[in-house]
Amino acid sequence: MSARPDTEEQAAPAAAPAFRRILLKLSGEALMGGREYGIDLVTVERLAREIAALQVETAVVVGAGNIYRGLAAAADGMERATADYAGMLATLLNALTLQDQLERAGAQTRVMSAITVSEVAEPYIRRRAMRHLEKGRIVIFAAGTGNPYFTTDTAAALRALEIDADAILMGKHGVEGVYAGDPRVEPDAEFLPELTHIEAIERGLRVMDTTALSLCMDNELPIHVFSLEAGNIERLVHGERVGTIIQSEGGRNGDGR
Repeated sequence: MSARPDTEEQAAPAAAPAFRRILLKLSGEALMGGREYGIDLVTVERLAREIAALQVETAVVVGAGNIYRGLAAAADGMERATADYAGMLATLLNALTLQDQLERAGAQTRVMSAITVSEVAEPYIRRRAMRHLEKGRIVIFAAGTGNPYFTTDTAAALRALEIDADAILMGKHGVEGVYAGDPRVEPDAEFLPELTHIEAIERGLRVMDTTALSLCMDNELPIHVFSLEAGNIERLVHGERVGTIIQSEGGRNGDGR
């Protein structure tokens, strides 16, 4: 008589998420797919399915490079503040597109804007944003900080700190993480799996702008920089080392994470 296999041993429990709450920073270029500029809905749909499946409280900041490329000629002739406001509105277009695809994937979402567009988005209020996250809604922060002269990188760092996120997950288009040089110009540039905030600032590495990096450094907020290949977001959320981690000396909690 053969022994019956133990079904409880066959079903291994899924690994618990490594984070309670994250802020995912997506570049506008991540939404382009193979286009020169604009939005590729197939790419956005894939990203939305991955984000909707995450089992952690998730906020998103999305850039506007995909749309701003089409405005570059006009922006060159604009006053800087006016051009920045145009960029804020471009982030709103991306946020609404991502919201639509997330909801098609079954997620509950809220878009919160730093500038008033009450017909399509809620105004950004910190406590309301945190309440949405606690209820399991994905919150998409649009329009940067609401001020010219600040990038969406700075907006991501600011919002991550305001909502008490455990980390920023910075998805990049076309690169695996942080390199000692631009890998598109220097194919032999060294890949850097780990470094500190101050090293990134002192070496002038183009990860985030200096304001954003300084905010993260002052508040010991780790940044994970990774390629937006399929499955990478989930792998990171479950504690795998993907891409580059930028953190304070010794890690935020002294454990190297």
